[in-house]
Amino acid sequence: MTAKYFSVDEANRTLPFVSRIVQDIVDQYRHWRENIYRYELITAGRRAEDPETEEQARLRRAVDDSAHRINGFIEELSLVGCVFKGFEEGLVDFRSKLTDRDIFLCWKLGEPEIQHWHEVDAGYAGRRALVPELTGS
Repeated sequence: MTAKYFSVDEANRTLPFVSRIVQDIVDQYRHWRENIYRYELITAGRRAEDPETEEQARLRRAVDDSAHRINGFIEELSLVGCVFKGFEEGLVDFRSKLTDRDIFLCWKLGEPEIQHWHEVDAGYAGRRALVPELTGS
């Protein structure tokens, strides 16, 4: 599958859909982490030969279910052409071009529109404000 490249306008048009998916990912990730924590608490000190309790089995299934849902949501973003980058903040990158080089338009859950970009190898810490070359201004 060929990578999709977005203009700022194209990326912004996807945000209503993308933001719903990312919110689902962030919510499901919280459930996943909570269930992992609870599972670890009830299995702490358990011997390997001890049979799994009903509660442990229920939590293990909940963890697996959340992971499956998260993977499905990430696949949805991939089909749109986005790259999911962060569970805690709901980070998403959109491939784009700036003067013939690949870059990422960078968006975070809660932001009203694409406002930043970064070099492909820079990540979130390297975010910069959009430049006129990207916005057509």
